[in-house]
Parts: sequence; structure tokens; C-alpha cells
Amino acid sequence: MTIKIVETTPFDDQKPGTSGLRKKVKIFQQLGYMENFVQSIFDALGGVEGVSLVVGGDGRFYNDVAIQTILKMASANGVARVIVGQHGFLSTPAASCVIRKGEHTGGIILSASHNPGGPDDDFGIKYNASNGGPAAEKITDAIYAMTREISEYRIMDAPDIDLGTLGETTLGAMTVEIVDPVADYLELMEDLFDFDALKSLFKGGFRLCFDAMHAVTGPYAKAIFEDVLGAPAGTVINAEPKPDFGRGHPDPNPVYAKQLFDVMFGPDAPNMGAASDGDGDRNIILGRNTYVAPSDSLAVLAANAQLIPAYNQGLRGVARSMPTSCALDRVAAAMKIPCFETPTGWKYFGNLLDAGRATLCGEESAGTGSDHLREKDGIWAVLMWLNILAETGSSVNDILTSHWHSYGRNYYSRHDYEALDAGTAQELIAALRAKVSELPGEQFSDETVELADDFSYSDPVDGSVASAQGIRVTFKSGARVVYRLSGTGTEGATLRVYIERFVAGPDGLDEDTQEALAPLIAIARDLAEIRERTGRAEPSVIS
Repeated sequence: MTIKIVETTPFDDQKPGTSGLRKKVKIFQQLGYMENFVQSIFDALGGVEGVSLVVGGDGRFYNDVAIQTILKMASANGVARVIVGQHGFLSTPAASCVIRKGEHTGGIILSASHNPGGPDDDFGIKYNASNGGPAAEKITDAIYAMTREISEYRIMDAPDIDLGTLGETTLGAMTVEIVDPVADYLELMEDLFDFDALKSLFKGGFRLCFDAMHAVTGPYAKAIFEDVLGAPAGTVINAEPKPDFGRGHPDPNPVYAKQLFDVMFGPDAPNMGAASDGDGDRNIILGRNTYVAPSDSLAVLAANAQLIPAYNQGLRGVARSMPTSCALDRVAAAMKIPCFETPTGWKYFGNLLDAGRATLCGEESAGTGSDHLREKDGIWAVLMWLNILAETGSSVNDILTSHWHSYGRNYYSRHDYEALDAGTAQELIAALRAKVSELPGEQFSDETVELADDFSYSDPVDGSVASAQGIRVTFKSGARVVYRLSGTGTEGATLRVYIERFVAGPDGLDEDTQEALAPLIAIARDLAEIRERTGRAEPSVIS
């Protein structure tokens, strides 16, 4: 085995987004593309000689090839030890768990999350720090700076490692340990939840349908729900991870998880339905004929957290991303605990969790989590709901309805306009940003603008500032509309429009969401001139 030093030149498109670098597989397959980015990670950390790293991903196409490249480069750069999930599998929350439990230097996670996979689809890579969470902006900025000036990378000339056999092997002077990807994560879940109560729930005839969407959570869900908790075989559907996610789109929403929705809104539906995404960090929750919006799910979990063993001492605080509905704020106010509003991106929760200022956090994009990890966690959210149902003896629908009667209902929806021309999308946001200061006092139909701004966040822990995080328009009625461009796509741009209206109750709590929001949806479309600027009459996805 010899170390090769390979001359290279920079690529001009390797700036990490909110969740690392995401591109089409064919872009990553360019000669030197993956190698440049990995070397830039190592260089941005000040070198990696003697460190220990965790490597794994969601099993999508190119995952196995990328892992072999990373291992050879890690060895050539002096890494002492690498922990790899068997067959290259590690869900994103499980990777965070392994990093934290083993006190490793950090980890490289290979995923494009909820994006489709396959030779013509998406791939991604990101670095997680020693706390198990996504790298802070100062690190991703340093990585990007390195990609702009890289001139060479180091790689071991060696055979591929067998990723299927558990145990230790060596690659040059580096130790590679192949581990069961589920074991550490399962142990953590057993510490957090009342597994005896959950076993009794299933023994009593409770039925769950969990859609793994042919993604990485299949093995985790089968091990936890079926093997340990005793749910019947077949509880987990689409359980086998596939490189192309069974030609599906592993995003747990009403469009792409249609099979699950058909089950839960059909005859003889199970008591609860759930799904996770490509890398296992997102979730959706359903009851019989009931869809729980992610923002509502976050608020419900906060309101009932004291029923769970790990959280029965109460929550120190909660946090939500700015576009997430304000339902969580109402729970926090009633509990007299802080509620932090952050930019989109899980890394912004890390400081709050590390500083002990928040216990529970979440995003409207189907992501919830707590201080047990530094990533959002799909299986954890499902277990939270199951534990609440076991303790209360209630149904999903009863829990949700009771919550609305206690706190009021935030009617809320996200409209995604996908694969827009990037220039057109940027011009739309720029036009909105230019007129923000003029909006207060303007009337649109029956709504009058009270406040409008471009959200800026000052981190209460380290004082760092993140600006231009989304256009907020709040009306005197309390309703609001938020516009932002997503940082998770790989093709064109995705415009996300968030629409929200609060109803205190007791009347008006059971309307159809889109009907309840129809006047605001029209205002949001006209205010941003979406049809005129993009040519799109309707969003691609409504969730």
C-alpha cells in the first residue's frame, strides 16, 4: 500500500448548503470531485492525523463507492481510526449517536436526505462535529475556502475494504471497525422510552404502519418495532433499503408517501401510521383519517413530554425554525419556558442544546428532535408518539383535537415550487426583499400588513449572526406568510411559501387546512407575483 499525492484543480460549485454539499451523482462522479471536497474537509479541520471518525450514509446510489474513497483518503491523511456502519449504512441520527457515544472527533455522513436516489439523481456529503451535529457555519465556510484553493489530495493506493463483515481490519496504519448500525441507537432509545409500556401497547392489539420508503430506517424500524417491541411482522412496509429507494422519492409527505396515506385513510386503518425519509431524520405521523402536520406534532410532543421517562422532569426550553408554525410558542408560554426562533438548518439548534437552554426542537419540514442527539430523529419521534399514546390510552386524533382545544389551532401549510430556474427564483426573492420596508400598512383583501422583515438571527450562545434567512410578512390579524429558497435541492431552486393563521377556538378548529387558508394562499401568491415571475399557477407539493 502506498500513499499517492494527486495534483488537482478547484471546482467552482462546492459551497456547502444548510446540510452539506448536494449535487447530482454524475457531478460527484467527475474525476477528483469527491476527492477535492473530502480533502478540503480534512484540511479545514487543521489536518486529521491521529483522530477518529465515523463514516456512513443512507445507502443511496454511489454510497458504497464514496465510502471506499473516503477510507483511503482518511488513511493517507493519517486518521487513526474510522467507525463504519455495516454495508455503509448509518442513519443520520444513528451517526450522531455513534459520534457522541464514542467521543469521536467527528463524522462524514453520505446522504441527500429526502431527495431521490439513483444514477441520475442526487447524492450528498456533510461533516458532523464532535457533538454529533452538523458542522457550524465557521467550519463549512472554512471547507468552502479550502475547495477554492486546493491543489492536491492524498489517497491510499489499496484494495477496497469489505464493508459487510463486522469487526476490525486495517487500511495502512488506520484501523477500520465495521459496526452494527442499529446497536448503539437501539440502546439509546431503550434508555429514553418506556419499552415495557410499548410492548404492552402492541400486545394489546395496537396496530402501527411504518413506511421506511426503501430507505435507511428499514433495518432500524424492523429491529425496534417488530423484533424488540413485538409489533406484528409486516408492521414495517418498504423495509428493504435500496440504492434508488425503490424508484420512489423518500420524502415523508402526502405526495410521496401516498401508499401510507392510502392505508391510513382507507378501511380498517391501523391505529397509527408513520414514515421517515432517506436518511432517517424526518418523520410524519398519522392517525386514522388524520394527518398530523409536522408543526402540530412538535407542539404536541412538547406539551406531553413529561409523560416520557427521559423528559419527566420538564423541558428547559424549546426551539423551532422561523418558518415553523407558532403552535410551539403557545405551548412554551403556557409552560413558562423559553421558545427560541432560529433560521432553518439543524446546526442552529446545536448551540442551544449544548448550552442546556433547549430540550426539544423542531422544523416544519418534518424534523423533530431533542437533546439526546444533535440531529433530528425520525424513529425517536415515532417512539415519542407511541409512548404518549401508551400512557394516555388515547388515539392520535384524540390527542390532536384535545391539543387544539387547549392551545388553539395554527392552520398551517407549506407550498413548494420545485425546480424553478435559479435566476428567476433569486429575482423573486430580491423583489420581495426590496419592498419589505414599504409593506407595513398595505392592505391585501381583508388583511393588513403589520410587520415585514428579512429574518436575521443572533445566536444567544455565541453571538454569531445569520442574516437574510427568509422574508416574513405578518398581518394585523396574526396571520403570516413566509418566503424562502430551500438549500436542500440539487436542481434549479425550490421556493417555499409558508402560510399560517391562528384560530383560538372553541369554534372553527375542524376546517380543512387548505380551505381555512385559501384567502391567505391567494394573498401569498399575489404578493410575491409567483405566477407572473415563474409561470407556475400551482405549487409542486403542498404539505
